[in-house]
Amino acid sequence: MRDLDALLLAAAEGETAAIDAVVAQLYGELHRLAHSRLRRSPQSTLLDTTSLVHEAYMRFQRQQSIGFASRNQFLAYAAKVMRGIVVDAIRARHAERRGGDAVMVTLNTAVGDGTPTADDEVLQVHEALDELAAKDPRLARVVEMRYFGGLAEAEIADCLGITERTVQRDWQKARLLLSSMLRQP
Repeated sequence: MRDLDALLLAAAEGETAAIDAVVAQLYGELHRLAHSRLRRSPQSTLLDTTSLVHEAYMRFQRQQSIGFASRNQFLAYAAKVMRGIVVDAIRARHAERRGGDAVMVTLNTAVGDGTPTADDEVLQVHEALDELAAKDPRLARVVEMRYFGGLAEAEIADCLGITERTVQRDWQKARLLLSSMLRQP
């Protein structure tokens, strides 16, 4: 079996079998990422851990090539893909819930509108993270890798080419900014 660096290089060149081999070698870690992601919002999707990993794999397959220099960069990308899958699933479920081809009926829902659901919370975090990415892309990457991907500070530092202390400062700053964004009406 080829080593991971050679497989990542081959995957960057568009070799489909290399992408399969990368996913096979990192399946356990991808499963851990998916579990970490779904643990934060258990009711937000109908996906289970294995389904999320397999959906991410299918999205990797649709890419012409995936070029990453290291295992950590690949896992950071996988965390971003899994975040997108969860957000897409929530949006699809909301679309079905809010109409689709159903007949629209107006009801007084003032009581239910005041309490956010887990779906709403995930979408709010997603939108706040997109807003943070527009202001400071590195902070958003740190949040994605740590919160959504479950990567350690050392892994994030290696992936971004910065020190662990910088990762710690970025994490603190990002948490403060996201907290203020989520409190805004």
